[in-house]
Amino acid sequence: MEWVAALLFLAVILLLLAGFPVAFTLGGTALLFATVGVLGGSFHEALLSGLPNRVFGIMTNETLVAVPLFVFMGVTLERARIAEELLDTLSALFGALRGGLGISVTLVGMLLAASTGIVGATVVTMGLLSLPTMIKRGYSSEVAAGTICASGTLGQIIPPSIILVMLGDVMTTAYQQAQLEMGVYSPKTVSVGDLFAGALIPGLMLVLLYVLYILGVAFFRPETMPAHDRGAGQRVSLAQVLRALLPPLLLIFAVLGSILKGLATPTEAAGVGGMGALLLAIYRRELTLVRLTEIMRSTLSISSMVFLILIGASVFSLVFRGYGGDDGVRTVLEALPGGVIGAVLVVMLVMFLLGFVLDFIEITFVVVPIVGPVLLAMGLDPVWLGIMIAINLQTSFLTPPFGFALFYLRGVAPPSVSTAQIYRGAVPFVAIQILALLLLAIFPDIVTWLPQQIYGD
Repeated sequence: MEWVAALLFLAVILLLLAGFPVAFTLGGTALLFATVGVLGGSFHEALLSGLPNRVFGIMTNETLVAVPLFVFMGVTLERARIAEELLDTLSALFGALRGGLGISVTLVGMLLAASTGIVGATVVTMGLLSLPTMIKRGYSSEVAAGTICASGTLGQIIPPSIILVMLGDVMTTAYQQAQLEMGVYSPKTVSVGDLFAGALIPGLMLVLLYVLYILGVAFFRPETMPAHDRGAGQRVSLAQVLRALLPPLLLIFAVLGSILKGLATPTEAAGVGGMGALLLAIYRRELTLVRLTEIMRSTLSISSMVFLILIGASVFSLVFRGYGGDDGVRTVLEALPGGVIGAVLVVMLVMFLLGFVLDFIEITFVVVPIVGPVLLAMGLDPVWLGIMIAINLQTSFLTPPFGFALFYLRGVAPPSVSTAQIYRGAVPFVAIQILALLLLAIFPDIVTWLPQQIYGD
């Protein structure tokens, strides 16, 4: 009955393209197919008895508690105007350098990514704050838009990233399932901390590649990035730099460092991050009762969306497997020419294309549980595969014409910046992303070295 599973997957994609809510589409379509299958005798109703256990497992999953805590941390830092002060300070610091404002935007995007982990919020915030300034200083609209979109998507890969938390939980289950299928009954585990450690060097490598590209454009096409003459009132002191950089950096190091050193679980570290963000907002006198209410509502809305999609994806996964969909996927991937390399290329291409129409949450909860066990059973490293998936989705969100980051920026960009200019600006950064994927494929130690040093084999 694998063809029914394929039809279920296709029906879900078509309904999502039609604009139906994700969570209800996943769960509702799966239950409809299950009902028809039970009536037709092709689906065993006993499989549905596993749904309560799946939902209860989501409710009691301690790792997933980190998601609302990291969301709270990110939303609080966004409302505390951290980005505004960081951008003003770094712009004043690098402003006299040709391309300095572009470098400042990239560095602020990196810090926001490590602080918030929310791509949409980062792109919108950077678009509102920096795009008008860059255009006013004579920057090319293409360069400005591309820099903002690319730096905003760093939240996908730079830890502590929400997608890495969810991906870590999914990869843990997929890795254990793959080992059991291979006859390993004392399976090794992969944790969120492993993915955080694996993502650190690739994330910083991407930032470095972005900065090198900006410097290259500034050198070869100086008219697109004019230098800015600083006035006497625009000079920045060491105290101003420290005031802007130290608090968010200390918070990032406290959260990430405690996870990597094994002092705290991701959930515990997320709690520390949420409290730290709250104290930072109070210190900056940016926290009012109205703003706190906005933070709580935004956190509740985002977290509810994530967990409702996760429940819908669990229903979908159960019915998909009930129709033998996982066996069908395994058969297809194992039959591809090129062995494991061919299978990885096809999966990455499918995920890249799905990234045009699905958010990373749906792809993480729906697609990864289907293909993950098959690829891991072929001998791939789970940390390497997880980071490759994360960067692949980041590339997809940046690629014209359907990249989510481009839509986010289009929503806040002034009318003088056309959609075509945003698309053209993003293309060089897409090429950088593809280069990064190739480097990680050729040199997997870029991903696996740090986790091995921290956690051992």
